[in-house]
Amino acid sequence: MAINSEEFKRRRQALMARMGDGIAVIPTSPEAIRNRDSHYPYRFDSYFYYLTGFTEPEALLVVIAGQQPKTILFCRDKDIEREIWDGFRFGPDAAKTEFALDEAYSISQIDTLLPQLLANQPTLFYSLGADAIWDAKVTQWLNTVKMQARTGVSAPDTMIDIRQYVDAMRLIKSPFEIDLMRRSANIAAQAHNRAMQKAAPGKMEYEIEAEFLHEFYRHGAQAPAYTSIVAGGANACTLHYNANNCVLNDGDLLLIDAGCELHGYASDITRAFPVNGKFSGPQKTLYEIVLAAQLAAIEAAKPGNHWNAPHEAALDVLAQGFIDEKLCHGSKEAVIETASYRQFYMHRTGHWLGLDVHDAGEYKSKAGDWAILEAGNALTVEPGCYVRPAENVPEHFWNIGIRIEDDVLITSQGNEVLTQAAIKSVADIETYMQGT
Repeated sequence: MAINSEEFKRRRQALMARMGDGIAVIPTSPEAIRNRDSHYPYRFDSYFYYLTGFTEPEALLVVIAGQQPKTILFCRDKDIEREIWDGFRFGPDAAKTEFALDEAYSISQIDTLLPQLLANQPTLFYSLGADAIWDAKVTQWLNTVKMQARTGVSAPDTMIDIRQYVDAMRLIKSPFEIDLMRRSANIAAQAHNRAMQKAAPGKMEYEIEAEFLHEFYRHGAQAPAYTSIVAGGANACTLHYNANNCVLNDGDLLLIDAGCELHGYASDITRAFPVNGKFSGPQKTLYEIVLAAQLAAIEAAKPGNHWNAPHEAALDVLAQGFIDEKLCHGSKEAVIETASYRQFYMHRTGHWLGLDVHDAGEYKSKAGDWAILEAGNALTVEPGCYVRPAENVPEHFWNIGIRIEDDVLITSQGNEVLTQAAIKSVADIETYMQGT
């Protein structure tokens, strides 16, 4: 991806405006050892990346707001010897230019320069508790500043969690972000369709996982956005199943929850479909209840509605459907009030989506009111139904697990389903899988 330095510069300027006066210190993620001298694939910190676009490890962003605003990046030195082994590095000089920063220095200089930058700042904006190693460094820098008190130098007397400022910004996606999310969603949608076409009795769950991973990487996604779920039959009733090592049986449903990450932005889709390409009667009945609940929830995902409106819409449909099929008993109001539906639907209907698959942002205000949906919000809509064997459950529904999840962008006129290309109606699934 070409570096859109102006996009990241605008975000830093918006952050300065929110800060008012003070200094923000925002490190990226450390590299992590997998075993011996092998590392896990590196993934930058989302807050750091949101403000810089910089993807290298061993980096720190400093944002100074007030009368003399500036942005400073600390990063690894340019090192041709290390590049032979580990790949390209920008180095401070190129990073300053490419990422539209005011200053850039070697990461080796942080212990010298950070105390100087912290001196006489009224407020430190920092995510205390997010990383113990960085906490120790910040404490060390503050103590260095405090030791200069007799010379008239003061340390920040207030600390504010920078995440609360950036979280509010991340809730509203820019056109640049929306474009990336559309692309990520489309890749994931095509991957789900591929997996659906390749599924067949006798195959292993991991074989189907390989099919959608192939599609992710083939279209330029850098990684899965989270640990994929490929759950056949009864496995689909375990919400976070991820062993993905069982055989797919004729007559079972297969639930796949998988999304990709494209330049940091996640997609998140779940589909459930028959391994043999044809829904049984009970499978179709429950599937259409969940689909109706999802469509009702998507309809409720629009500007001006509160965050919980899609969940309430989905729950209204699910509760009535559960009553109709003798899974729950009593009035719809009683089923919802007593939460008896939770035997079959035990999670909520969505979450924010963006740089993190469960993205930053509050769901309620400090007063306890639900957040109000507005244009630029991105969220998932994912009702489900999971029927484990039990004495109070009709046997023909046993071991059916269904979740239908799409990624939805709130627009000024309503919403846009970013993952619309992923097949989901009963008729379309059966036609697609049977090749008719």
